[in-house]
Amino acid sequence: MKNKLIPIRGIIAAVILAVAANKISSFIPGKVISGGVFAMLIGMLLYPLITNKLRLASGLRFVSKKILKLSIILMGATLSMTQVMLAGSYSLIVMVFTLITAFGLGNIVGRWFGMNWKLSNLISAGTGICGGSAIAAISPVIEADDNDIAYAISATFIFDVVMVVLFPLMGRALGLSDLNYGLWAGTAVNDTSSVVAAGYAFSDAAGQFATIVKLTRTLSIVPIVMIFSWISHRQAARDISDDQNQPEQLVKPANVNISRIFPWFILLFLGMVALRTGLDLIAGKLVSDNASAIKNASDWLTIANISSAASRLAGISKFAMVMALGAIGLNTDFAKLSKSGFKPMLHGFIISAAVVIVSLLVQSLVGQA
Repeated sequence: MKNKLIPIRGIIAAVILAVAANKISSFIPGKVISGGVFAMLIGMLLYPLITNKLRLASGLRFVSKKILKLSIILMGATLSMTQVMLAGSYSLIVMVFTLITAFGLGNIVGRWFGMNWKLSNLISAGTGICGGSAIAAISPVIEADDNDIAYAISATFIFDVVMVVLFPLMGRALGLSDLNYGLWAGTAVNDTSSVVAAGYAFSDAAGQFATIVKLTRTLSIVPIVMIFSWISHRQAARDISDDQNQPEQLVKPANVNISRIFPWFILLFLGMVALRTGLDLIAGKLVSDNASAIKNASDWLTIANISSAASRLAGISKFAMVMALGAIGLNTDFAKLSKSGFKPMLHGFIISAAVVIVSLLVQSLVGQA
């Protein structure tokens, strides 16, 4: 009975840490620093004090693996395909180039610095897609170490803090319009809270468009996770072939198992996106059919329930994500993390700066075309 309580201890610890982190985040103007970042950093500080002494490891493992996937699935409730239509082909072109920059240059710099491919690509994912959410989505399929996850999130977080301050100043200095600035912030700043803060610091219109672009950018999680699931499988086959001193092609066929390597949780994520899209269409139709006034009380109730359900799922997703990041922090040895050195942090700054520049350049070139 005592052993069965051990996983519960880790879960309870993650819940308490998430509540505390969200509370601390609420005191920051504009919530520039998200609760997830605070949860991870506080967890890392507490690791040597409580994780081993209270035997939290098994519960923290459950939260950092299972609850993490649940948070990604529920994140689909915050997204809708209608947002992609609103963002338009113009923003999608910019996103394609920023993604190519993040992963292409990221791998080049990672090899140059002698970094392991998992950490390098986690940093690129956080920079190119959506900060901690992308890192959290990719880490299970490549079986990333908690230390690598923590380092990747730290690298993107530090750059975001700097960008929230500098972006509005640079946008005004460059004379950007609300649309151009919103697209720039939405494609170049990482974490959602940072995008919102940087966008609205310029103008309300820029903030609204930046948020839409940012959420659209999040949808790229789907193909990226599938690609990395395949890459991880290939790398595992390569490692086996190296151990057995035989060519990779002789090992790979025996290890191909689509059902094992496919990230099934991403299908549930897409299901949530489809559900949110359908509910938005229902609510939109109710409004358009009664453009002058909705006299039927049940229609108002339906619209309110749709909005409320989406908001609740989004809230659960965010809290589960904070829990997962807190669990990762509580399971991360800072002493071991510090041995990675300064190069991964520099890697994050180089890739983030490149994405900022490419986003602006592509806008200017597309605008002139």
